[in-house]
Amino acid sequence: MRGRDTALVAAVVVVGTLWGLNWPTVKFMLTELPPLTIRAAAFTLAAAVLAVIAVSRGNGFRPKRGEWPALIVTGLLVVLGFNVMTTFGQLHTQASMAVILAYTMPGMTAVLAALLIGERLGPRKIAAVVLAMLGVAVLLSEDIAGVLADPLGVVFMLLAAFFWALGNVALKARKWSLPSLVLTVWFFVASAVLSWPLVMLFEPPAGQTLPSWPVAVAFAYHVLGPMVVCYALWTVIVDRLPASTAAITTLLAPIVGVTSAVVLLGEPVSWQKGAALVMVLGSIALVLPGRAAAPDR
Repeated sequence: MRGRDTALVAAVVVVGTLWGLNWPTVKFMLTELPPLTIRAAAFTLAAAVLAVIAVSRGNGFRPKRGEWPALIVTGLLVVLGFNVMTTFGQLHTQASMAVILAYTMPGMTAVLAALLIGERLGPRKIAAVVLAMLGVAVLLSEDIAGVLADPLGVVFMLLAAFFWALGNVALKARKWSLPSLVLTVWFFVASAVLSWPLVMLFEPPAGQTLPSWPVAVAFAYHVLGPMVVCYALWTVIVDRLPASTAAITTLLAPIVGVTSAVVLLGEPVSWQKGAALVMVLGSIALVLPGRAAAPDR
């Protein structure tokens, strides 16, 4: 395997694992912290850490004239929209169900990329998307009654998937003047600036108490892993791969998310979850960089 392919596979594995573990982590934090507060604080800290890293690398921070609107909109989609919707979604559904619902994003990304930026959907990509969506359908069949009783979880998670898909197509649609790491910093800054007024309005800090140390540790992991490491790597992955392919490769996250939710949170095991995980693994195998080198036929 070529060095570039090896690096991309490693990035996909790291992103998928850390984002997967983030689902039970957020569910655990929600036992003591309100959703908007979690996100606003995480956005702010992640922006600060990534900015320090970018400065140490000598990166410039000033985008080209006229790039600000696209930068802000893209950041609000892939960071604020996705993360806030997933947090509210987990208030209404299991973490293992939430992660699979969120990963309807590959199909949305593939369709939006074809419609908006002219990416071609060959048989291999279509097969990967279909296999992943079948996995989602099988998993949801585990608790149809529960979904129907509280549909807000489904609504929030599908909105999260749509925001993520649209944001990644927007990220892929233009050649940015800034490095991927600096883009990520600005995405977090824009999201933090908008989220803090929402915290002050709906979750005033004066009415909150400090979290216990286990929740504080979980929050530290949430910031340093899923926020700092994953978003920095994700912008590189999207820059190197077609938008639809990049979205499908991160389907490793629901595998880790479902498994860790079962192990760490005690969520129920079922044949539907097992079958869904097998289907998701198959979809990942179809789009690994080594195979993606051959053109669609």
